Amino acid sequence: MTHKPRPKGSVIAALDIGSSKVACFIARVVDDHGGYEILGVGHQAAQGIKSGTITDLNAAEAAIRHTVHAAENMAAQAMKGYPLREVVINVPGVHAHSQGLSVDVEISGQEITDNDVQRALAKAQDQSVGDDHELIHTIPVSYAIDGNQGVKEPRGMVGDRLEVDIHLVTGGHKPLRNVASCIERSHLEVSALCLSGYAAGLSSLVEDEMDLGCTVIDMGGGVTSIAIFYGGSMIYSDAIPVGGQHVTSDIARGLTTSISDAERLKVLYGSAMATAADENEMIDVPQLGEDNRTHPNHAPRSLLVGIIQPRLEEILELTRAKIQDSGLGQAAGRRVVLTGGASQLPGIRELAQSVLDKQVRLGRPIRVDNLADAVNGPAFSTTAGLLNYISERSHEMPAEIMAHVEPGNLWERISFWLRENW
Repeated sequence: MTHKPRPKGSVIAALDIGSSKVACFIARVVDDHGGYEILGVGHQAAQGIKSGTITDLNAAEAAIRHTVHAAENMAAQAMKGYPLREVVINVPGVHAHSQGLSVDVEISGQEITDNDVQRALAKAQDQSVGDDHELIHTIPVSYAIDGNQGVKEPRGMVGDRLEVDIHLVTGGHKPLRNVASCIERSHLEVSALCLSGYAAGLSSLVEDEMDLGCTVIDMGGGVTSIAIFYGGSMIYSDAIPVGGQHVTSDIARGLTTSISDAERLKVLYGSAMATAADENEMIDVPQLGEDNRTHPNHAPRSLLVGIIQPRLEEILELTRAKIQDSGLGQAAGRRVVLTGGASQLPGIRELAQSVLDKQVRLGRPIRVDNLADAVNGPAFSTTAGLLNYISERSHEMPAEIMAHVEPGNLWERISFWLRENW
């Protein structure tokens, strides 16, 4: 299906439910190409979520409700008092499974139409349906006509058989059901699902990176997501259940301080790479249960960096192993974009270059205009990318594909009718 952007003037909203924060962006479509302007933003610390999994429904619902309410208040004038109804939400990579599939359909010497492409995508979806998982993305990666590979756009061409390589992403039904419950209890509906790593890539990559091959590593609080792009599409995704919060926990344990003090030390003095000056610089580490004014506790900064660096190396090494196991190292190229809140530590780019042996740059949301400085950093790449997904790529949503497909030959029409009516 050739993509039809959301109509001009329509309101779209993204809700990024992370392990360390919940963020909501409300936007309005301003042109016929899917371009949009931000009307309202809200974000706050996450509650009841650990490593991408909901652990307390009530706490998670309260965090979602407050975040959406803050974004609605900012957007109230533009929305003329109408409450938000629908949101596109992220799916953490730890609950998703990525698979490649090749399907073909008979064309019988006719001109290939949009519906023929839809039939191929629908056929792939039929093969991947299961009770314990839900389809999230159906992404056509490449086409071939009568065995001739490398076709970029098959519509309008003539052939007997159309082959399509498709990247399917499915999500675990139960974790998604828990998230949907939180959303519904906040009086909202889920209009679309998008993988966190995919959203981060859509907002932080430039076109050439998507085309020539690039790996996005989205380092969140509890999950590090991986998405490989090639030929303008995401061709692989995966995740590891480790992120910035694990670094904070390591600091809290290693320096016997509270989680909140460990987070503050990480942000103020943390670094991914050790330097010669670290040994001489002293930092004040509040001790658990002690009044720090009467018992100051000084430690060299090198002690803090010595805790942070091994954990970040572990995250990057696990990521490297996932990329190698995918067998797509060549398509991924030598380019890596690091994004997400945990990618903001000084020295992380250099550490990633050394562990991954690739060119690394830091990514932030570059496809959204006029984002306030407070929400324009790497921590908000996924939130912004959810808007990019719903405005530019909604044709990859499985429900959209099934809604637009018409059966091809007589037998397909009969089976389609039987499925629909029995």
